Amino acid sequence: MYNIKVEAYFSSAHFLRNYKGKCEDLHGHNWKIEAVVEDEKLGSSGMVMDFKDLKIKLNKILGKLDHKCLNDFAYFKKVNPTSENIARYIYKNLKAKIPNLKLVTVWESHNSCASYYE
Repeated sequence: MYNIKVEAYFSSAHFLRNYKGKCEDLHGHNWKIEAVVEDEKLGSSGMVMDFKDLKIKLNKILGKLDHKCLNDFAYFKKVNPTSENIARYIYKNLKAKIPNLKLVTVWESHNSCASYYE
């Protein structure tokens, strides 16, 4: 089994509903996103997929979130914008473009992350 991983970044604000603590107030993060694509076989190019293509597709999704308040997005009006749910949102949107997407990890700080996969 082969896999590749890229990292990308965006900045945004959010606040957590049903949470008792500082994070219930509006605050921001410089998010680090990791996307992993997996395949049993390599393509004719000898790659799972081109890193550049994966980065372009991921950055297109992140560009919509960058420098925004996540709570203002329709999806996050229904779902609390936790790291876990942000990972799921990115995964679902990227999976529609990359069927062999394996995992999305969202880092909200250098030592705290959440991942989503199916």
